[in-house]
Amino acid sequence: MPRIALFISQRLVKAVFVILAIAVFNFFLVHAAPGDPAAVMAGEAGAADAKFVEQLRQQFGLDRPLYEQLGTYMSKVVQADLGYSYRQQRPVFDLLMDRLPVTLSLTLTAFVLALLGGIALGTLAAMRAGTWSDTAITVVGLTAYATPIFWIGLMLILLFSVNLGWLPAFGTESIGAGYTGWEAFLDKAKHLVLPVTTLGLFYMAVYTRLTRASILEVRDMDFVKTARAKGLPEWRIVSVHILRNAILPVITVAGFQAGHLIGGSILIETVFALPGIGRLAFEAVLQRDYQVLLGIFLLTSVVVVVFNLLTDLIYSLVDPRIEVAP
Repeated sequence: MPRIALFISQRLVKAVFVILAIAVFNFFLVHAAPGDPAAVMAGEAGAADAKFVEQLRQQFGLDRPLYEQLGTYMSKVVQADLGYSYRQQRPVFDLLMDRLPVTLSLTLTAFVLALLGGIALGTLAAMRAGTWSDTAITVVGLTAYATPIFWIGLMLILLFSVNLGWLPAFGTESIGAGYTGWEAFLDKAKHLVLPVTTLGLFYMAVYTRLTRASILEVRDMDFVKTARAKGLPEWRIVSVHILRNAILPVITVAGFQAGHLIGGSILIETVFALPGIGRLAFEAVLQRDYQVLLGIFLLTSVVVVVFNLLTDLIYSLVDPRIEVAP
């Protein structure tokens, strides 16, 4: 078996145990949170008497010992069954699949934008260190990093939607427009511009600072001086010799943050009224919908594990001197 295939298979086996351990931890974490979902539902139904609450607890299985609830939950997880949301009256898996496309289109676009933009700006700032362009990029990056995400989102809505009227502020598509084909794609893309920009700015600032610092450490090393002495063009020196060696710390941080983007999307989806996983998590917390929360946590952990595996594989692609090892 090739080494890369052996590495992937061994990491996948480990990932299964890691995800199961995270599922157990999430179960106790969610059940340790204050609030009784049966009492919340009974209160919303206008019948918050003790008898009705107890009836709901029996119906949802909340009256059973915690270890029995854990056993039931884990047996379902092993069978890829994420449970049933009595609040939404739908299987949790179906709920997540309905919301996942919105969250993926938001987070993946923001991640790619932040990574490419951050590396480009960080490289430009490092290669022109001490100039006005370096100072401008550094100031803008620090401002984006220090400003709360929700505040950036609100200001962008105020400027581009309310004052200028260029971009829609809420939702994923124009309601009642009836667009199809290319027009529908453009309409959805316009609705994503402000959320993606808001979410991407913070991470772009991080990657810009990290890329700049890494390149400043590498650009004066001996192998770079040797490349310049050979008369290689500057673009080749930067892209092949400097950036290739300086990019590894950026990949490491990006691999960790890629999985956390779903968590960061909670604020963005709430501000821009996007029906994604983040907004579903926010609603589930308010409604004490344990099954939905556990499903979202499990999905997030799977995403983090997958991105960590991809990060290790990208290491070997960027720098062949690094060999993958389980």
